[in-house]
Amino acid sequence: MTKESILKILKTDLQICADAYDEYLKKLIILASDAITDEGIKLDMKSERDCMLVEMYAAYLYRKRKNEKTAMPRMLRCMLNNRIIRQKAGGG
Repeated sequence: MTKESILKILKTDLQICADAYDEYLKKLIILASDAITDEGIKLDMKSERDCMLVEMYAAYLYRKRKNEKTAMPRMLRCMLNNRIIRQKAGGG
């Protein structure tokens, strides 16, 4: 999956139709990817699961920007934790 594909899914998730926010959203995708990597996860951008993880994290960052009190969704934290566990267990 390419960053353009992630952008398209992110825009759908956020219900954004216009292209006006594309550059900002692309930066959020990079930031999300970097933040996930900072947690010790080695992303495989050929894996749809990892690409969706990046998309969900970017959507969280976008929503958090609008409301600083927005906590990380529990399902996102679980997915990150599961990804770390799978990685350490040798499952990718």
